[in-house]
Amino acid sequence: MKKKPSTTRRTIYYYTKATFRHWPFFLLDILSGVGYAYFLTFGNPLIIGKIVDIISVRKIASNEVFEVFGPYIILLVLCNVLGQVSSKLQDYSLWKLQIKVYYDLSTMCFDTLSNQSMTFHNNRFGGSLVSQTSKFASAYNQLMNTITYSIIPAVATVVFIIWILLPLVPLYTLAVVIFLAVYILIVYLMFRRLLKLNAKTAGAQNRLSGELSDSITNILAVKTSGREQYERDLFKKVNKEVYDTDSKRMRGSMWSGSVASAMIVVIMVVMTIFITGGQPWFGISAGTLIMMFTYTNTLTLRFNMLTSVMQNINRAFGDAHDMTAILDEPRLVSDVDHAKDLQVDGGQISFSDLSFRYIDGKVPTTVFEHFNLQIPAGQRVGLVGKSGSGKTTITRLLLRLADIQEGAIYVDGQDISKVTQTSLRRQIAYVPQEPLLFHRTIAENIAYGRPAATMEEIRQAAHDANALEFIEQLPDGFDTITGERGVKLSGGQRQRIAIARAILTDAPILVLDEATSALDSESEQLIQEALENLMRNRTSIVVAHRLSTVAKLDRIVVLKDGVIAEDGTHEKLLEENGEYAGLWKRQTT
Repeated sequence: MKKKPSTTRRTIYYYTKATFRHWPFFLLDILSGVGYAYFLTFGNPLIIGKIVDIISVRKIASNEVFEVFGPYIILLVLCNVLGQVSSKLQDYSLWKLQIKVYYDLSTMCFDTLSNQSMTFHNNRFGGSLVSQTSKFASAYNQLMNTITYSIIPAVATVVFIIWILLPLVPLYTLAVVIFLAVYILIVYLMFRRLLKLNAKTAGAQNRLSGELSDSITNILAVKTSGREQYERDLFKKVNKEVYDTDSKRMRGSMWSGSVASAMIVVIMVVMTIFITGGQPWFGISAGTLIMMFTYTNTLTLRFNMLTSVMQNINRAFGDAHDMTAILDEPRLVSDVDHAKDLQVDGGQISFSDLSFRYIDGKVPTTVFEHFNLQIPAGQRVGLVGKSGSGKTTITRLLLRLADIQEGAIYVDGQDISKVTQTSLRRQIAYVPQEPLLFHRTIAENIAYGRPAATMEEIRQAAHDANALEFIEQLPDGFDTITGERGVKLSGGQRQRIAIARAILTDAPILVLDEATSALDSESEQLIQEALENLMRNRTSIVVAHRLSTVAKLDRIVVLKDGVIAEDGTHEKLLEENGEYAGLWKRQTT
């Protein structure tokens, strides 16, 4: 069995792919970083070393200063100018790269989440997904800052030290390189162990965000139930998990940092011995000794930061861990290759030998087994039955919010599993039991299915949905912000906005899932009139608990335990005195 790539390697893959999409900025970042390290860190000491060697050989008269040292002064100025230019180019290229890649990564995460199935979203906290998206994109910036300002200078320092010092003091250079290699190996091995701790900490932080989001989103339920302390206890439990994992990460990092620091001390001891004995033992010039000290000191300073560099890298990969796993997760509902757009002429719907079971639990739950239902074009069909009979599941399968295991669903003879999901859903106006409103204006919410609609069309849809009167009474009218999930509006008002959206969408197929359940009796009567007009000449599926909602429809299908128990008009089903008649009597007596 092929071994699954580690999450870290997959994170590197996503980051590298996004970076190479903007490779000119990445290349400029590397080159300018190397230039900055050379000109300011190595160029200056190299020139000063040459000056010291000249001074140590002979005495320079006052009138000879510019003659002898003029070229070196010019080189120093040039070196610093080039170093500063490199520094600014480095800042610019990194900034541009981070802006562009952050945009790409955020878009990739959004596309992944928005194209995942409802089963995926039902099993996760929305707040955690937001946190994971933010951390994934931000972790890239953190990683690039570390690479640009720590790793590139450190690597450049090693290369330049070998290049400059090896011809002058080969024994010393080899000793430093050996100690450095041992140091890097030790730090790597120790901090690799911390990667899991970073992932655990990031996971705990995501759960904390999810718990906070869940509690705040349902704050009304918390307050009306007097459960503030209960929610506080849940939050404290998850927060304590963050505290504990972060503390373990801190202790591990401190221990690893201490070992790394001890290695730096050893390197400095070796450097001190070589510098103090360099001239008497090996005849090393004063200028070269200054270069040895400066370069090695720079090297130790760079690598003394290796512990914090590894911490930042580990933290970045830890923050990216959960979203990387999501990006690698297969879509439960996806378009087939070369899927075509759905073309709807009449709107005939056929559920053919359909089998479906929910598989997101430990034990699969079968809803339908070889289920068949034919709905002619333009027919208005009501789906009724007790809770759990499969009414809402039918609408979810028609919208491909979940995929069936066997059989097929056809719209005008086209298998909906072979067409694009977007084209399918644009042909269906859907009004759920719980209104789906955005934290936007009322006008934007009504026009969500038809963004190009005129204001007059929006007003007409609101009028037909019996929503115009209350909208015009609001201080800002159609420009009123509805609040998160429409919290500023009553349940009946939210539902009428959702119905207005369906009216304006004007799709050939209409699905109403308990669409009038939140309305009072007066509003329901008015809405029923609007819906009758809306359903005319459209294939309509109406899921209803209130049987008065479906009594005037062309056909009523009674579901029981995933099978069709009865099928007919309201009058016919009452005459048969079966399941439907029993439900009707309980609601009307």
